[in-house]
Amino acid sequence: MFRRREPVPFAFVAEADRFRSNVTPPPRPRATPSQIAGRTLIGLTIIAGFIGSLMFGMPALDSQSHPTQQIQQPEASDGR
Repeated sequence: MFRRREPVPFAFVAEADRFRSNVTPPPRPRATPSQIAGRTLIGLTIIAGFIGSLMFGMPALDSQSHPTQQIQQPEASDGR
């Protein structure tokens, strides 16, 4: 078997990692104070949700407060 050595129409795709542009992109616009405050509030809300779920979830996962074996009295055996 031999390989054909003819040019591939999409050979530029293989060379894309070596391509460097001389055009610099425009700088990103700075965030306004309201955008920063909004992002901060969203972050704090998410963190507060995680903390709240831990506060309400940890007592439910505590194995000491809920014994696994409960003694149940049969309801039909009242001595008659």
